[in-house]
Amino acid sequence: MTHRRGFLAGLLAAGLVPRSGWAEAGSPAYLSAARSAGGDYVLVGLSETLDEVFRLPMPSRGHAAAAHPARPQAVAFARRPGMFALVIDCRTGQVAHQLTAPGGRHFYGHGVFSPDGTRLFTTENDHENARGVVGVWDVAAGYARMAEFGSGGVGPHDIALLPDGETLVLANGGIETHPDSGRAKLNIPTMAPNLSYLDFNGNLLDLAEPDRPLRRNSIRHLSVRRDGQVAFAMQWQDDTHDGVPLGGLHRRGGALSLFRAETGLWRDMQGYAGSIAFSRAGDRVALTSPRGNLFATFDARSLNLLEILRRSDVCGVAEARSGFATTGGDGSVALTGQPVRQVPGLAFDNHLVRVREF
Repeated sequence: MTHRRGFLAGLLAAGLVPRSGWAEAGSPAYLSAARSAGGDYVLVGLSETLDEVFRLPMPSRGHAAAAHPARPQAVAFARRPGMFALVIDCRTGQVAHQLTAPGGRHFYGHGVFSPDGTRLFTTENDHENARGVVGVWDVAAGYARMAEFGSGGVGPHDIALLPDGETLVLANGGIETHPDSGRAKLNIPTMAPNLSYLDFNGNLLDLAEPDRPLRRNSIRHLSVRRDGQVAFAMQWQDDTHDGVPLGGLHRRGGALSLFRAETGLWRDMQGYAGSIAFSRAGDRVALTSPRGNLFATFDARSLNLLEILRRSDVCGVAEARSGFATTGGDGSVALTGQPVRQVPGLAFDNHLVRVREF
């Protein structure tokens, strides 16, 4: 194993590694946070065949990261409600800058760079006003905060860049939280999730909401296809969840389209979709549920269910050269069409992130 180089890569868990940083990271194909058998948090690099490249200790549980498109820098975010993020120089492993959430704000754990790398956009909570915010940070000025604008909703969790290079898509989960209440959800009866599309100045270009009976379906995670199609995963905020779809597709200008499956699938998922990913070809979408111990794939054109695989505590999913790669909370890893294997002494966290093209 590579320890120093692995550490540099591990700091980027749940985010993309710049091309110039791959060699320094031991050239992993995927990254995932995990917990060791001793209860410590670690970050793991996996090869294209899901063999372990490195394993390293973490001081605490992180969330996601964003990679600069040109510089070998990555921003690693603390888990919600996080008050800081670290800009890591991938060549040296040093902290180049520290971002601190302004007063009355906290990070949600996700961010994305503009295509030219001059700005960083972060999802944040204006917790005193129960309003989602996108923070804008000036990279050339040492990641100084330069502006902020509304996210188009409450509780923005994930954020992604569309292939046009000038549009942001946000998963506004609709759930109000406050640091004084930890991770408690404060507005379930009135929550209103949405997908919002914004330009870099914060102008709202489009907004799509679930139908009223599904307003307790918190939109949490995103995957963007190369043509701009957006896949979204949801988490149902109610004890009664029979028959409620937990994922779907959207294209700007249209309505949300939900995956189609028999009620039994959604019942088995217990109201919780953990991760979502398009296949490399873009013709299929994978949706995982660690609570339901299953991994489902859907046709990206018809939205119909294609297959259900039963796997213990499966949650992380990403595209593979053929099909999908998955990880589980029991330390399992699998590629489509191949047997499930175990990585000794690990329990993988929620997300598996592809860090390079195949």
